[in-house]
Amino acid sequence: MSLATLDRPTATSTAAAFAPRVVQAPRPAAPTEAPRLRAVPTGTEARGFVLYVGIDELKAANAGTDLGHIVEQLKSLAAQLVPSSETYAAVALAPRGAGGRDVDVVRLALQDPAALAKHRQADEAPATVKEGVVVDISRKRVVLDGEPAALTYKEFELLQYLVLREGRTIDRSELIASLWAAGDDEIPNERTIDVHVRRLRSKLGAYEDIVRTVRGVGYRFDRHADVSIRQASTPSPDFI
Repeated sequence: MSLATLDRPTATSTAAAFAPRVVQAPRPAAPTEAPRLRAVPTGTEARGFVLYVGIDELKAANAGTDLGHIVEQLKSLAAQLVPSSETYAAVALAPRGAGGRDVDVVRLALQDPAALAKHRQADEAPATVKEGVVVDISRKRVVLDGEPAALTYKEFELLQYLVLREGRTIDRSELIASLWAAGDDEIPNERTIDVHVRRLRSKLGAYEDIVRTVRGVGYRFDRHADVSIRQASTPSPDFI
C-alpha cells in the first residue's frame, strides 16, 4: 500500500468523524419514600392527632359564639375533609380565676405529656416568689414581680385609663379622645391604637392578659388576684 493510499481518508472514517454523538439520558431517580412525620418514631404509625385550643367562655362569648358551637364546627370540618374520621372532644376545666395562658391550662388539664414534664420540672426547680403586678397610680409606674416595667408615659396612661374603669369595656375611639390631645404630633386612629395596646402587653410579659380584648369593641381591665392597685389617698382626677 502506497503512502498516498494511507493518507487518503476512507469513506468509512469520514462518516465516523462527522456522525452525531449519542448522549445517553440519565436514568430517572428512583422515587423516594415520602418523608415521615418527625413526631412519629420508627416502627410506629400516626393514627390521629390532638389539637389543644385555649379559649375560655368569656373570649368565646365576646366573639359571638360558645365553646359547644366551636367544637361542633371543628368536628364538622374534620368530617368534610375525611368522612371516615372519628372525633372526640373533651373540655378542660380549671379553678375559677386560675392564672396562666389558656392553652397551657388546657394542655395540663388534659394530661399532655410535654406539659406534664414541664410542670414537674417547675415543681422541682427552686421556688421563685412572684409578687404579681403592682399598678402604682400615685407614682405613675408598674412593677412586675418586684421589677419596674419599662413603660412609656403614654403606655402607662393607657393602662391607667383601663384600670380606673375596671370591668367596663372601653372602645377605641374613647381611648383616642381621652388620651391624645388635638395638638399632639401623632394621634392614632382606631387601627393603630391596637399597636399601642400590643406594645403595652409585650412589656407586661407573663401578665399581658390583664388587658383583655373585647372583639369588635375595644379593651377592658378585669381585676386579677395577682394584680394590686395603689392610689393616692385622694381619688384620682382621672376616675370617672
